[in-house]
Amino acid sequence: MPAPYRTSFNGRLDRLSSLIDRLRVHVDISLTTGADGSDANLRIYDSPVKGQRLAFCPVRDGKGTLCGMEPASDETSLVAARITISGVGRQLISALPDCISVQMTEDPFLSAVVTPLIEEATMPRCGGQAAFQRLCEVVVIRLLRHAMEEGKADTGLLNGLANPRIAAALVAIHEVPGEPWTLERLAETAGMSRTQFAVTFKELVGTTPMGYLSNWRLDIARSELETGRQVKAVASLCGFASPAAFSRAFSRRFGYSPKQKRSQAA
Repeated sequence: MPAPYRTSFNGRLDRLSSLIDRLRVHVDISLTTGADGSDANLRIYDSPVKGQRLAFCPVRDGKGTLCGMEPASDETSLVAARITISGVGRQLISALPDCISVQMTEDPFLSAVVTPLIEEATMPRCGGQAAFQRLCEVVVIRLLRHAMEEGKADTGLLNGLANPRIAAALVAIHEVPGEPWTLERLAETAGMSRTQFAVTFKELVGTTPMGYLSNWRLDIARSELETGRQVKAVASLCGFASPAAFSRAFSRRFGYSPKQKRSQAA
């Protein structure tokens, strides 16, 4: 069996870090605070009655809806930003609802990050742009955690990670994609029978365990090729029996060969 997987500070299985490691958060800080009519997909509002509220509509494949971002009649916009996500971990973003709205009174941990974010936007100081960028990254992470813990995803990756047994198998795939995983081994990792695991995984995540594994490996492969890494090394890293098998699977998925992808990166 592979080495033990990462745990969080409380010693529990860390369900997000292996995904967040591969996320790239891009923040457009050109938007003014409280701007109207912008394409901001993250806003923080304040209401004299309900207090502060954060609204976020994820952008997927360059597209996104801002439905649900509208302020209530008594709300004032404090912060507006455009956040886009790239990298392999964007599968997390695909699992989010079209719009997440959170009252800060509901999540004090998220509120603890939102407060300094508001300060950087409304009281500009030296280094403010860098601070705003990094705080937005933390806000995204805490939003993902909030969505997972509150069960705000009906299906998809976050829904699977919310289930302790399925999460164990998902983290195994994320941490060591090059392992010779089989359905039996993944079911054993989850502490479930083969049939129970396969059915539960499909119901929660929306795809089969082996289908998810294949897609995860190929997404990582594409990311590694973009850095200029050798095709043979990428094939080994992602658990393919040979570069030829890797090339066939990669070409079927993306419509071009690994060598072509590496050449584009070069």
